[in-house]
Amino acid sequence: MSTAIYEYKARDRSGNVHSGSMEGSSPASVAGALREKGYTALRVDAKRVSGLDREITIPGFKKKVKLKEVAIFSRQLATMVNSGLTLIRALAILEEQNENPALAGIIGEVRTNVEQGNSLSAALEQHPDVFNHLYVSMVRAGEVGGALDETLVRLADTLEAGVRLRSKVKSAMAYPVVVLVLIVCIVSGMLLFVVPIFQKMYEDLGGTLPLPTQALINISGAITKFWWVVLGSLLGGVIVFRRWKRTDTGKLRWDTLKLRAPVFGSLVQKVAISRFARTFSVLSRTGVPVLQALDIVAQTSGNALVSRAVTDVQASVRRGESLAGPLGRHEVFPPMVTHMMAVGEETGALDAMLAKVADFYDNEVDDTVNALTSLIEPILIIVMGVAVGGILISLYLPMFNIANLINN
Repeated sequence: MSTAIYEYKARDRSGNVHSGSMEGSSPASVAGALREKGYTALRVDAKRVSGLDREITIPGFKKKVKLKEVAIFSRQLATMVNSGLTLIRALAILEEQNENPALAGIIGEVRTNVEQGNSLSAALEQHPDVFNHLYVSMVRAGEVGGALDETLVRLADTLEAGVRLRSKVKSAMAYPVVVLVLIVCIVSGMLLFVVPIFQKMYEDLGGTLPLPTQALINISGAITKFWWVVLGSLLGGVIVFRRWKRTDTGKLRWDTLKLRAPVFGSLVQKVAISRFARTFSVLSRTGVPVLQALDIVAQTSGNALVSRAVTDVQASVRRGESLAGPLGRHEVFPPMVTHMMAVGEETGALDAMLAKVADFYDNEVDDTVNALTSLIEPILIIVMGVAVGGILISLYLPMFNIANLINN
């Protein structure tokens, strides 16, 4: 764990104020060390350093807190609380042993807030980038119900399931992305370096070139001369697309296109349903009120179509209607999901039914990923062969008539 020098001002038991500096992993850890020595910290600030001594950080490369690390933190905190340790002591231990400086600092700040009399949920709410609305709401429900350790275990299970699901999707996307990047690099290299060599040779020979060869040479010439325009257009297109995707309309249309994609649409749908069912199941089991649970699910679904469906359900529940009925009006939810939810409502076991739906679609994601991997590999090989082979054939077409060109 990285440490830094902090300047502090503290008061001793006699009321005298002392100043000094101390090494620590975070302001909270320094305040804790002062407290153990009998001092009350009045102010703890990072020591200002000169430009030569300052740690160099590259924008965009700051170490972040991963979802898996939050899951481990939740499970360890649940174990400690269940073992009888006080919440403050458990947080202090986790702060000290955590290997990620970013997460250790956040845990230290959470511990300081709890020491000041705030609840754990209120302290976690100060760090929305690490502890989202779902996490804070479940912790708050666990605090109210007196079952914080059980709630943290459920949170850890939910986060770990999310990590596994994300890993499966990434494994399905990794191979095609790598191969597509390789295809783009090969084609770009041939257009920039190989085609100009053949172009010069054909110009020296003279004659009329076949249409595919002439088209390839024109494309190569345009990219070679105006590469900065092509690169700028690509970067501009990416920036515009990302900004458009953040808008409500853009997000809805993009999520709709993903669901209708010929190869990956089924995978996107199953991931969305699994995430919805597992989140709703855990919130229901934890004791979060239905309307609040639906609000959380809508915010954390990660899919605009699912959010719209959940908002429709929320309006239905406010009118005193069922949960399952409105979902049937949205194509993202298959009939099996709505029927199982209806049975869960009738039997009073909605959380159990939703958990079964989540497990079912997790298995479906596994099968879909395996099927996609088997399907995509030959397709990408064919695409690479057509792209590279097409360029080579276009380049060598004039060779069949090279003898006539030389005689002329």
